[in-house]
Amino acid sequence: MEGAKPTLQLVYQAVQALYHDPDPSGKERASFWLGELQRSVHAWEISDQLLQIRQDVESCYFAAQTMKMKIQTSFYELPTDSHASLRDSLLTHIQNLKDLSPVIVTQVNPVYSSDVTSLPFLLEILTVLPEEVHSRSLRIGANRRTEIIEDLAFYSSTVVSLLMTCVEKAGTDEKMLMKVFRCLGSWFNLGVLDSNFMANNKLLALLFEVLQQDKTSSNLHEAASDCVCSALYAIENVETNLPLAMQLFQGVLTLETAYHMAVAREDLDKVLNYCRIFTELCETFLEKIVCTPGQGLGDLRTLELLLICAGHPQYEVEGVPEETDDFGEFRMRVSDLVKDLIFLIGSMECFAQYVNLCSNNLEVFLSFRYIITTWLFSLDPVLGYLMKGLCEKPLASAAAKAIHNICSVCRDHMAQHFNGLLEIARSLDSFMLSPEAAVGLLKGIYCINELATHTFLGQGSGSTVKLLFFHCFGLLSFPRHTNPIVENGQTHPCQKVIQEIWPVLSETLNKHRADNRIVERCCRCLRFAVRCVGKGSAALLQPLVTQMVNVYHVHQHSCFLYLGSILVDEYGMEEGCRQGLLDMLQVGENGFLCALSVHLFLPPTLSSHGSFYRLHSFRSPVTLLRSQVVIPILQWAIASTTLDHRDANCSVMRFLRDLIHTGVANDHEEDFELRKELIGQVMNQLGQQLVSQLLHTCCFCLPPYTLPDVAEVLWEIMQVDRPTFCRWLENSLKGLPKETTVGAVTVTHKQLTDFHKQVTSAEECKQVCWALRDFTRLFR
Repeated sequence: MEGAKPTLQLVYQAVQALYHDPDPSGKERASFWLGELQRSVHAWEISDQLLQIRQDVESCYFAAQTMKMKIQTSFYELPTDSHASLRDSLLTHIQNLKDLSPVIVTQVNPVYSSDVTSLPFLLEILTVLPEEVHSRSLRIGANRRTEIIEDLAFYSSTVVSLLMTCVEKAGTDEKMLMKVFRCLGSWFNLGVLDSNFMANNKLLALLFEVLQQDKTSSNLHEAASDCVCSALYAIENVETNLPLAMQLFQGVLTLETAYHMAVAREDLDKVLNYCRIFTELCETFLEKIVCTPGQGLGDLRTLELLLICAGHPQYEVEGVPEETDDFGEFRMRVSDLVKDLIFLIGSMECFAQYVNLCSNNLEVFLSFRYIITTWLFSLDPVLGYLMKGLCEKPLASAAAKAIHNICSVCRDHMAQHFNGLLEIARSLDSFMLSPEAAVGLLKGIYCINELATHTFLGQGSGSTVKLLFFHCFGLLSFPRHTNPIVENGQTHPCQKVIQEIWPVLSETLNKHRADNRIVERCCRCLRFAVRCVGKGSAALLQPLVTQMVNVYHVHQHSCFLYLGSILVDEYGMEEGCRQGLLDMLQVGENGFLCALSVHLFLPPTLSSHGSFYRLHSFRSPVTLLRSQVVIPILQWAIASTTLDHRDANCSVMRFLRDLIHTGVANDHEEDFELRKELIGQVMNQLGQQLVSQLLHTCCFCLPPYTLPDVAEVLWEIMQVDRPTFCRWLENSLKGLPKETTVGAVTVTHKQLTDFHKQVTSAEECKQVCWALRDFTRLFR
């Protein structure tokens, strides 16, 4: 949001529209406007004012959420001398908002106060604080995070003592006990509580006392169960936490009677809580049970508790997984029974009896179509029955789906029924089918048998071809689901068909060039056709590329980029096709970069990035490296490395990796020296920029799962010229921030030196990845 600060009245109107406008479009506009406000620098002052005025819950919640988001993601916007005033302002808001909403109090982060009435809110922050330590949205870095954990560990006994004080003051206040248990569980999860101190603490005894009482409410029971599970998880290293492990072990064993009481009362919620505790107990002491069964903490009574749970009649409690769904075992037994009956009395008799039973209810018959494939030698009556279903509007789609499934499973047996299926296809428009069912029916026809498909496509009449393949959905399904076997020297049977449909597709592209949906469908069909026929579609290459270029000049449809990448993949190795593909690439380069310069980081273009860089993954690297577009392409690739989008980022990294790899790959080939020289020239021009950008994106932009891809690019750069790469990496590390805006150390000189040494001395790519993963934690 640029310009002047909006008025509070305007903000109130937007918040009211967000929560109360009956028009969905009005809510959407309000959400967008408020999102822009949250990203602006004005959000600090406006949220503070909203919390001071406290006009209504909605505006206060929006302000609290905004304040939290700004602190997490935009804290750098505040000058250092304003941090103290921000803290004081938050404390004031806590005191004023404590009676309005606990959720709002949680958002604005309360801190300790000596006022007894503030204890519930103090517990709230003491619960949230350990949870936020490992929150990646804070991006405080591993060094600062370690300092915080050490501070929390130092004061952990004080916190536990405070919790005991809260319990003493709470008496029978259930809400306070729930807050205490949740807070204690949060500190257990952080792993900073002293084992000896907790083993003798009254809070532990209170937990099991609450769990043993039959009158405990469900909410309090769940909070106590969560806390015990957290404690058991925290002592997974039993030997170092032996005192606490013994107390937890003895405490859980006392819950067997309470479990049986919950079963008798049919209190499923409590039963599930006990089962979670028993399961966590077994997982914690599993090693002890295996190594010292029946002795000490390896006591087999833990397994007995688990077996008691397994004997519960409720599926949720027993927790036995099904391979497919709840009826998977039943379906398998029915299928086996049908097979046995067919073996004893024959398939025709069995099927006839089944049809008689279901003659008045075809829906029941279709619901059991998963066993129809058992009748491999009785397809005629099955298809006849399904044909009746196709003629009935309520059952047509289900019958079509059944035919599709039969074709997919029984391809060889369905080959003799090809003519009958062809008749069904001829009458496709007369059936009341859903689009999905029609597509499925055609898919089944196309894939039933390579021999039938080969014969049909090679010898079928023109009218039959057009009947099937000009169907709006069949046109897409035909090349995708047709894969006949073609011997060496044979003409692909689909080649003639594709040549026949090309004029229609070409005219469609010209006539509807502005309609993205139609163009996308045409490109999909062409993509499947090229993949299906391969180099057999070479005659279409020149007119197709020419038309793509002409349309792309006017309408930059992203589907052209994907289709272009398919053409490069299929024909990039053909000498006679390279120049035409390069011309297409240059046109796509200019048009796409024009659009990309405006929408580089917007979601609509993310799906285009993958196609764009696949398009430039040329099969002939020398041709690309010699072209004028290679530097602009690489510059945009470097800019695109910051994209936090899995597929788009993966495509960018793969493109960079493969292009750089051409400088060291296949050193036995004649053009190796030329490739090496060209890659060297490119790296001399952009290498430092690329390394700096990759390091910056790893530390500040990309999620951890992208690091292996980045490591591969860095590894390839290092293979081209390791000494130069070492210098580039050193310069990049010098440019990283060493401290936060408040003076906290982000990375030390030793950590920078160690990372540089680990990467530059790596002998495998995975070592680079490990070093990156450890180093980037310092900035997250």
